[in-house]
Order: sequence, then structure tokens, then C-alpha cells
Amino acid sequence: MLLKSISLSLVFISSSLAQKIVDLSGKHWTLTDQQGNVSIPGAVPSNAYLDLFAAKVIPDPLYGTNEINTAWVAFTNWTYISAPISGLSPGVPTYLVFDGIDTIASITFCNQSVGVVDNQFRQWTFDVSSILSSCFSSPVLSLSFTSPVDVANYLENPSNPELSCPTCFEIAFVYTGREFIRKQQIDFGWNWAPAYAPTGIWQPAYVVQLESKVLPEIYVSNSMVDIYRRGQLNNLSPDQTQRWVVNVSIDYLGTLPPNSRLVASIPGFLSGPLSGVNVRNGTITGSGLVKGSPKLWWPVGYGSQTLYNMQIEIFPANSIIPIAFVTKRVGFRTIVLNQGLITTDQESLGIAPGANWHFEINGHEIFVKGSSVVPPEVFWPSVTESEFRLLFETVVAGNQNMLRVWGGGSYLPDYAYDLADEMGILIWAEMAYSDAIYPITTNFLENAIAEAYYQIRRVNHHPSLALWSGNNEIEFGLDIIGAIDPPLVAVSEALYSELFLNVLIHSVFDNSRSISYLPSSITNGYLSLNHSAEMPIIERYNNLSAGSVFGNSDYYNYDVTQVFNLSTYPIGRFATEFGFHSHSNVLSYAGVMPQSELSFNSSTIVYRNREYPLNYSTFFSSYSDPPAAENLTAQSLGGLGQMSQGITYWYPSNSTASPATIFDLQVFATQIFQSEVYRSQIAFYRRGSGMPERTLGSLYWVLNEIWSAPCKASVGHDGRWKGLHYGARDIYEPVVIAPYYDQPSGAVEVWATSDLWNTVQGTASIAWYDWSGKSLTNRTADHQAPITIGAVNSTQFWSFDANTLPFNSTNAVAFLTINATVNGVRYSHINRFTPLPLSNPLVISAIQNPLLTFRSVGNVFTVQSQAVAIFVWLEHPAGVRGYWSDNGFWMLPGKRQVTFTVQVDTTGGKWTKSVAIKSLYSLISP
Repeated sequence: MLLKSISLSLVFISSSLAQKIVDLSGKHWTLTDQQGNVSIPGAVPSNAYLDLFAAKVIPDPLYGTNEINTAWVAFTNWTYISAPISGLSPGVPTYLVFDGIDTIASITFCNQSVGVVDNQFRQWTFDVSSILSSCFSSPVLSLSFTSPVDVANYLENPSNPELSCPTCFEIAFVYTGREFIRKQQIDFGWNWAPAYAPTGIWQPAYVVQLESKVLPEIYVSNSMVDIYRRGQLNNLSPDQTQRWVVNVSIDYLGTLPPNSRLVASIPGFLSGPLSGVNVRNGTITGSGLVKGSPKLWWPVGYGSQTLYNMQIEIFPANSIIPIAFVTKRVGFRTIVLNQGLITTDQESLGIAPGANWHFEINGHEIFVKGSSVVPPEVFWPSVTESEFRLLFETVVAGNQNMLRVWGGGSYLPDYAYDLADEMGILIWAEMAYSDAIYPITTNFLENAIAEAYYQIRRVNHHPSLALWSGNNEIEFGLDIIGAIDPPLVAVSEALYSELFLNVLIHSVFDNSRSISYLPSSITNGYLSLNHSAEMPIIERYNNLSAGSVFGNSDYYNYDVTQVFNLSTYPIGRFATEFGFHSHSNVLSYAGVMPQSELSFNSSTIVYRNREYPLNYSTFFSSYSDPPAAENLTAQSLGGLGQMSQGITYWYPSNSTASPATIFDLQVFATQIFQSEVYRSQIAFYRRGSGMPERTLGSLYWVLNEIWSAPCKASVGHDGRWKGLHYGARDIYEPVVIAPYYDQPSGAVEVWATSDLWNTVQGTASIAWYDWSGKSLTNRTADHQAPITIGAVNSTQFWSFDANTLPFNSTNAVAFLTINATVNGVRYSHINRFTPLPLSNPLVISAIQNPLLTFRSVGNVFTVQSQAVAIFVWLEHPAGVRGYWSDNGFWMLPGKRQVTFTVQVDTTGGKWTKSVAIKSLYSLISP
């Protein structure tokens, strides 16, 4: 079964302050359709797809092509009805609290209307005291959902101008009108994901009663802690010598007694009543100065992740008994996205003029190494904390220090931030807007503000939170609109500015001083920043200056003949998106489709390939180079065609094996090709740290699959690492060496790069071998020398002409090595270079069979090769989840030891007997 089971129960719980809280989670619900054809057990948290599958009304929606067979679920109006809720006390303040409803629903309680909800991302609360007082039996709660697809179709209809936005624009996938619905945008389909559009109560829900007759009671619905340096303002680098300020805010239901006190404590650093206490609109706020110097929180690789327990209490005047308390786990750090102008001091260091675009942690520039993350499951109620833990372990093991939470999905749950805090993963959080121009009606903006306030306040205390971005790619998309329909640009920009440069920016600035705000994931930065202005940020857009460098890049190139052409890569301060697709692992596919469909172009895999027919990502070349209008009608070859082109252009191919073996090798080839494309770009961006562009970040697209399908992910939906994750981990090592080849001229430069804050001194070398592994021409082309790399920088080690090598290039491979020790820590990295592509017939004829073998002792495997082995790949079987210390590696003749880290094992250790091995030579002779 692909869908995870959900086991919850309806229980009564009481807080330590005697509130009565009825947890509505569990299976004491009934799900019915509007026509009365379906009546089955329902659950909370859940949705209609999950409950229908559990009741065996529909097949597993994630298996094969069942997205088609279950599409009717998205077009049906569903109703969730609770069991009678007994034990409630009439005559006391009573509230319904929903942490998440997906999405459009009318709510009744005891057969009386409570209200209508229309936002998946808000917490909804309703006072039902009067309804309960007139209810003569145990009340029943009912939520009647309207199909989100139907609502979107209705709202986008231009005949409803008061509801729709005739000038709005979206990149459409399966269902249209998504920009009018405050629902996860990916639910309407994407160019790498399915379209299910679920409905249901997707987060916990409660009935809350405040019935104490001794002390007044309140219910804490949300809370926020903001920790920053005194005088700090958003988006600006603070003075690191200033004391820490802690600002605390609690949202509550009920009536707060006059002159209530707000008290907070962080053992050793903060204790006692907060000052400047203010109570307004159901929120109490106060602040305090921290005494002493708490240990700082650092991202992984730069220091420890020191966390402190904080307790916040609300006391009535002259009382020593609190009426509410909140506990938080906090950290002390400053994190700023610096987009200020390049200074004269920076220019004197060789940095090109323009503007910065980099992150600073505790006053230090950091090179960001990471990826984007999408929802780990199609249906959020089936996501678990353990799933996030395994995924985040994969992030850290992959040498990544930041995850960008893509704006087409949902906001991460609290426990995901807790894990990021512990592991040192910085979180770039995007608000849930993507690739569309959104309406700005009064109702829409009020909804957007309520959503933003709730989400910002909910997660602001986490030190892992690095940034709020207003959306994914929309500012970039203004250029596409300009190419398609130039007259639409002005109105689109006005709509965009109102939502992201006026409304949502104030949602961040009003609640936090510690977090930077970025209007859109891809921007050229701002022309001005004025916190006291009505519109604090004036964007630069394309007001650029020749010879200057601005902003970050969003780059995709599906011309496989050019994917390694360095001159095609964007020059920018930060690389936010780039990538190429590959197949999922065969074993990943095998779990979601019949064995008969495991072939490159099977009907199921073709169906799951969403890179067709018009791939809008093709036109996301670079923000400063908008697409030509005539190219916007070009038809993409689609993901499968592009993958096929890539592997046949760059690698050997063999069609003499069995169909199963051919498919396995094709999947393998697409993954090593994908990995090489990313490695080339990551190396390029990392070298940029020492170039005039001073590039200080690389976030590839994308970390995880939402389902097993052709896509750009580095980790499968089942957690299995693809070749990309191993390749990215290698080129994300702290100190690396890499070749940069200008194929037309034959010029090769070898550079070493470090993201450490200390100067690196070590030794670098280049050594040439033939394919048997023997040294070439008495090492006349070899080179070895000391090397020094500045802090967060790159330096050129060597250069040569690949056209004038003193040996036959068809039988030559170079291994590049750097070794260094910094503060007692040893850093070593090995890379490789071939003058000719591995698809060259003469190279293929020269490559020798490495005769790979391996033996294992527990989870330690020793691989032996008889010749140069290219892309050695160890495949662990089904039943075990984990990752190798290295995979997809090259090796000289001899032995190499690799270790498998087990995350989950259902085989009792027997998996070691079923490991398989292959290499590029398998493409020549399976």
C-alpha cells in the first residue's frame, strides 16, 4: 500500500490550566458526497482521497495511472460529519479551532451555521458559545466542502469581475484558476507533479471550553518570539556588538484580565516581567533585553546548533498563578540577505560593481549549498515527522546547509523546523504563491494578510528560519508576460506590487525584525529600501547597468549539446534554480507500477512524464536575459525525449541486452547524465566566489520527488538516493578541485574552491592515466604544487591546452586532487577530466572492462577494479533505506572502501547479500 495509514482517536484532554479541550482527531467521522451515493468512515486529519482509499471505494490513487481513475474525487462536493460530541458544558465560552482546512467549506455546529472558510493555510477559530447554549443534544460538527476545481473555474470566469481578475495570468498545468484559491498550488498539477486537488480537514481540530470559575482562562492559539540585535532592521546587517532583544507575542481566545503581566525566561539570560506590554485585538506583546552572551546558533558546518528552552507565562495582576504558558526552543543568531550596493572596498578586492545578493550568518558571509524542497507526499495528512527526519538527514549527509521551501507547496510543519534547528539546516521559506499574477480584491488581500500573520508568527522563533520570500518566480515571470503580451506588463506589475511589495512585506516587517524579506525567489534586488515608507522596497526589475552584476539566476537549458558549455551559464551573485531531469530508480518505479510497465517509454512512465508539451521552464534562462517572443511557441521535446538525447549524445549505448537490463541501464545513464549536468553548474557557481561576480550560493532544483516519475529530484519518493545526490554531495564538499573546459578553444583551467572561513593551504595535483590505469608518458603532463585559497573563495591552480597533450586523448583521463588541513581538520577531494566525451567511438573502444568485484563485512563494502572504473554504482535492494559514503564514483585500479548508512531496515540485515554493482562499462557491454 502506497498511502500511509492514519490512526488517531477522539479524546478529551485538559491543559494544566483546567481548560477543556476536545481533540477532534481520529476516525469518529463520516464522509458523504452531495448526491448521497457515498457514506463511509472519515478521519481527521485526512482528506477525501485518503478516506475513500481506506474504505476501498477507490484504488490507490498513487499507483500507476490511477490519477485518471480517481479524478472524479476532486470534482465532488464532500461533507465531513463528526460523531456527537458529548461532555461539553453549555453556558461557558466555547470555540472551534481548526489548524487547517483544505479548502472551501461551510461549517455547521448543532445544525446552525458557523461560517465559511476559504484558505488552506490559515488557522480558523469560531466562537460557538451561543450555539452550544441553545443545543439540546450532543452537538454534531459538519463541514461541507465545495470542489476546489469548480470554485477555481467559477472565480476565473471573466463574467464574475467582482470575484475574478480578468488581467491575472498563470502558468497553467492540469486545472486552471489556481491563483484565485488559497490552496496549495501544486494540487492543480505542475510540470513534474500530479493533480489531485484534495479536500478535507487536513490538520488537527479542537473544541475549546474556558470553564474555570476560579481564575480567568484564555486559550493560546498562536505565539511568536523574535530575537534580534538591538537596533536591527529587516534586510540590513545588524551591529554584532549590540545586545540581544527578545520580543514575545501571544495570540489568545477568551478575555484577558486588565493589567496582565507577560513573563519570560531563558535560564541564565532572561528572567522576569517583560516591558512595554501591549494588549490589542486578542494579542499580548512585550519585550526584554538579554543579559550576558548566549552561545550562537550556526548552520551545519560552521559551528554548533546551540538551542535554549524558553518559557513564557501570562499572569493576572497581583497573581502568582499563570493563566497561560508557552514553551519555545530558541536560538541566538542573525541571518540577513544582503542586497546592498557593492562598496568601494569590495570593488578594490576585484568584485564587480552592482549589488550584493548573499546571506550573512552572525556577521559572516556564507556560501549557501543546498536545494529546493517540495511536499514529500501528494497528500499532506500522510506526511510524518519521521519522514522529514530521514529527508533532513539526507540533506546534511549531502553537504547541504540550506533548503528552499518552494512556494507552490505548503508551509512546513513546526516539527520540520524543529528538525532543521537541531541539524543546522537554514530554511528559505516561500509564501504559497507561484508562477501566477494574483488578484488584489479586498477579500483576497484580507485573506492573504491573515494567512501571512499566522504562518510568520508560528515559525519565527526558529533559528533555522533564514528568509521569507513572497513567492516563487513571479517577478521573473513578468518578463515572460512581456514577451507574450507586452500591454499586459503594466497591469501585471501593478497587481504584483500591491500584493508582494505592499501587503505581504508589511506582514513580515510588522511581526519580525530578525528576518529578511525577498519579494520573489528570482530578483535583481532593490533600488531602495526605506522601512518608514509606505512601500519599503522599490524593486530594480531590469533597471541594470552595463558592467555591473545584480541579482540571482533561474536557469534551465535542455539543449543537451550545450549543457556543459560554461559560456551558457548565467553570471550572477547567487544561483537559485537550475537543473535537468532523470528517471527515478528502477526499484522506486517498481513499487508504484506493474512490472510490465518498467521500460523507458511505457504507457505509465509516459503518463507520469509531465515535461510536455510546452515546457515553460525552457524560457527561464536568466532574469537579466528575458526570452524572445518568437521562442515562446516552441514545443519542447519533453522530459523523456531530452533524457534520451542526453544519454545517447554523451555516453555509450547498448541494445543487445534483455529489456529489463536495457531499462536498468537507461535509468542509470539518465541519472549519471543528470548528476554531471548539476556538478558542472555547481562547480561553476562555486568558482564564482572568487570571480568578479562573487557568487555566494547554489540551490539546485530539486531535492525530493513528490511521486516516482521522470523529474529533476536528487532523492526518490521512497528516499532512495539518485546519482545526482551523490554527485552534488561530492561537489558540495567544503574544499573542492574542478576542471573548467572551453571545448571550442581546448583551454582547460583547474581551480580549487573553499567555503571555509579560514584560509586553506594545501597541495593540489593533476595526474594522467590511460584507461588501463597506467601513468601516461612518464607524467610529463602531470603537475603538483602548493595552493592557497582565501576564505570563501576560489583560486586557479593550473591551466593547459587539451588539444596539445603529449599523448592520445582517446586513451587519457586525468585525476585531480587537493589535500589540505585547516585547524586540524583534513580536507581531501578528487575530481576527473577527459578531453573527449565518453560517447566518442574511439574512447569507447579504448575503455577497458574494470572487472568490478566487491565483498562486504557488515555494511562496509570493499570494491576492487582491474582498470579505470567510470561511475561505479552500488545498488542496495528493496527493504532497506539509507545511503552510501560514495557512489557513482571513478576509481583507479585497486581497492576502494565504501560504507552504507542504514536509516531503515526491514530485511534483518539480509540486504547486504543482494547488493548489485555496475559502471559505465555496463553501457558498453552489459
